[in-house]
Amino acid sequence: MDWTLEVVVLPVADIGRAIAFYRDKIGFHLDHDTTNEWMHVAQLTPPGSGCSIVVGDLPAQNQMAPGSMRGLHLVVADAAAARAELVGRGVECDEITSFDERDGGTFFGFADPDGNTWAVQQIKARAAKPLIPHDARSRFGEGMEI
Repeated sequence: MDWTLEVVVLPVADIGRAIAFYRDKIGFHLDHDTTNEWMHVAQLTPPGSGCSIVVGDLPAQNQMAPGSMRGLHLVVADAAAARAELVGRGVECDEITSFDERDGGTFFGFADPDGNTWAVQQIKARAAKPLIPHDARSRFGEGMEI
């Protein structure tokens, strides 16, 4: 039996600000933004990812302090290009650090407006062998469940 991690709940103080940051600055796809009389919840997915983040005001989300998530992890094939893209969009990023010369040993980080922190790890092998094949993405659409 497969057990897949598909959603991480991210505590934020301002849902609209979080949507704008993750969609417009980081480049995540906005899968849905649902508001009704009981809730406001949005789901965003990094390009090429099978896991999304959810921001909102449901009871479980309100029990976590905004900005309390640390070390959420993204993987890219080229850390320098990814960092340059984010900096070009106005995101404050740490400098790139290589802890190990082997593939997977290079990182940089950033934080969202609430202080939730992200590590971005370079794994060059992802360029040739993505976790979700590009043909599956084109069949189902970026940000869609496969």
